Amino acid sequence: MSEIAKGWQDYEIIATGNGHKLERWGKVFLLRPDPQAIWDAPFDLFSYQKLSAYYRAEAGSREEKWVVLKPFAEEFTVSRKGLTFHLKLSKNFKHTGLFPEQAANWDKIIDLIKKAGRPIKVLNLFAYTGGATIAAASAGASVTHVDAAPAMVDRAKQNAASSGLREAPIRYIVDDCLKFVNREIRRGNLYDAVIMDPPSFGRGPNGEVWKIEESIFSLVKRTAEVLTDHPLFFLINSYTTGLQPTVISNLLKLALKEKGGFKVNAYELALPTDEGIELPCGCSGIAEWNT
Repeated sequence: MSEIAKGWQDYEIIATGNGHKLERWGKVFLLRPDPQAIWDAPFDLFSYQKLSAYYRAEAGSREEKWVVLKPFAEEFTVSRKGLTFHLKLSKNFKHTGLFPEQAANWDKIIDLIKKAGRPIKVLNLFAYTGGATIAAASAGASVTHVDAAPAMVDRAKQNAASSGLREAPIRYIVDDCLKFVNREIRRGNLYDAVIMDPPSFGRGPNGEVWKIEESIFSLVKRTAEVLTDHPLFFLINSYTTGLQPTVISNLLKLALKEKGGFKVNAYELALPTDEGIELPCGCSGIAEWNT
């Protein structure tokens, strides 16, 4: 089952194929690699007349970079349902600082928080540039936003401010997520909801190696200890190949079993394209409590 991210006006996928996707971000048109697009493209995507830039990542080559064809602002914005995001091309990565497919999760988060009928404290781990953070804050939650990259946390602050949430109760933390969770447990600081989007691989400040397949279960079990006695939800997102929806569903059911009383829904995320198909973009799972 797929959850389709709808409601975008400033973003669309124009065409896909041959390992690429052609996208419009406001007035900026980008061509980026996408390993899921294994079919033939409907036309030569590199020849698209409005193309602003493409990301070159040749097989077997160490040289990966953006190639700009038409000048555009170094930083540009897109908006959706009152939330505004500042984008910038990463120097040596294909990313822009936003994953549009996450809008499906934002809508789910906003709906759950609004329907809760009580104050909600959210912990957002590996929070990146804050899409889920500002979605939760826009619904009235207080949010603790944790990411190890200072530049990403700064972008999250910028996105919140541009979305009218400069004064919202958001606490920004630059830290290793597991270390922060351990401190919160010792402090007895509890949360009604948890969001996490852990990377497939990473290294800590002291050379610690993170591999999601080896560490995700223990992280979820440990993080469950910061949940209140009446939690609202626990959401996991992943772009790791092999972590299919059923795997995430099993993780949540087993790691959270001591909390009890929840239902789990796991699903593939996808984006609609102008071709009339849906492009898969990772997967998520959410445990929900009826409280």
